[in-house]
Amino acid sequence: MTTHVTLERMITFLLETPMFEKLEPAEIKQLTHIIEVREYAAGEVLFKEGDPGDAWYALYRGKVDVIKDVGADQREIYPLEAGASFGEIAILDGQPRSATIQAMEDCVALRISRQAFEALLDQDHAVAFKLLRHLAITLAQRARSTTERLSELVLEAEAGQVQHGVTQIVGEAYLRD
Repeated sequence: MTTHVTLERMITFLLETPMFEKLEPAEIKQLTHIIEVREYAAGEVLFKEGDPGDAWYALYRGKVDVIKDVGADQREIYPLEAGASFGEIAILDGQPRSATIQAMEDCVALRISRQAFEALLDQDHAVAFKLLRHLAITLAQRARSTTERLSELVLEAEAGQVQHGVTQIVGEAYLRD
């Protein structure tokens, strides 16, 4: 599998990708100098949970699965399709990966290394600061969404406990009759 991603196609793709859509074409062009095009075969692991957080990715073509280690097992969390960005937390904190990403089918990803992105920041490139702002907004939205979902799960768990308690009380009442 060999994919040639032209500069024009890369710029068009990035302009249509949520993580980059607020950037100007000239700013996107600045990024193309630090982007690596990587190809992965179906089943290939892009990175594993616990690996160094050394880059982030935009999925140009194909599908990948986010997989989380749960004890000795692995659980598929959700699939990502073309246009999705992942691994972006590594740009901010450089911590080990929090999940595994595995190609579900042949795919092409655009990779930005943490080192190259930090060099843009060190040179005061506006594009780097715009991306950081967008990353912060995206991560804040994810945190809010996660908090909302956790609240829903807590309420569901409490409702389940109440239901179990009521069932137990009703069962005990029948036993007493």
